[in-house]
Amino acid sequence: MSDNHHKIHYIELPALSVTDMKAFYGTVFGWTFTDYGPTYAAFHGAGIEGGFDADKTYISPQPAGAFVILYSDDLAATESAIVTAGGTIKVPTYNFPGGKRFHFMDPSGNELGVWVEAAS
Repeated sequence: MSDNHHKIHYIELPALSVTDMKAFYGTVFGWTFTDYGPTYAAFHGAGIEGGFDADKTYISPQPAGAFVILYSDDLAATESAIVTAGGTIKVPTYNFPGGKRFHFMDPSGNELGVWVEAAS
């Protein structure tokens, strides 16, 4: 068996516009991209490989689907960068055991979270 057996290997996020998604995630998180045609781009630098898919035959951001959470060393700076890049804050920063987090909506309507570990 490979080291990848039964591990999350790739994440795809639905996209209304691959161009808008690349601009948003590149600006806010510094991700880079490989284009595979006008409706698909792979992203790199996110801690896991993934892609943005604008294939209209299956796109539908699902709030009840898997929830992706990113880590930040500076939660306030990340939140500011998201808003500046055109994202919206859906759930303001809140405390939970072990840290703080907030949720945001990307340009295609996908909801993701960002968290920071509690200071020790």
